[in-house]
Amino acid sequence: MVLHMAAAKQARANRRQAPRGSAPRHMINESQVLAIIPVSRTTLYRMEKAGRFPKATYISPNRRVWYEDEITAWQSVVDEFNPNRGRGKGRRRRTRSITPT
Repeated sequence: MVLHMAAAKQARANRRQAPRGSAPRHMINESQVLAIIPVSRTTLYRMEKAGRFPKATYISPNRRVWYEDEITAWQSVVDEFNPNRGRGKGRRRRTRSITPT
């Protein structure tokens, strides 16, 4: 998780230090992000809120976009092998409740 936040911070730092004559950064909307990242909208929101995914930028009151270079940096960090990375909780086991008769 720390690596994800570090990659996002580095991308933001690069954005602030960009020279004036550089090319504009490519912005992608939510549907384009979801086409790249195989998660649901809810999972994307949770990951962003927890700091495990780059934060979106609002370019108008109802329009969120992500910078493509931040998504690429996040992907390269996620691709690294980490044996301690969590693999998910799995399905919850059902417990039978026995009602007295």
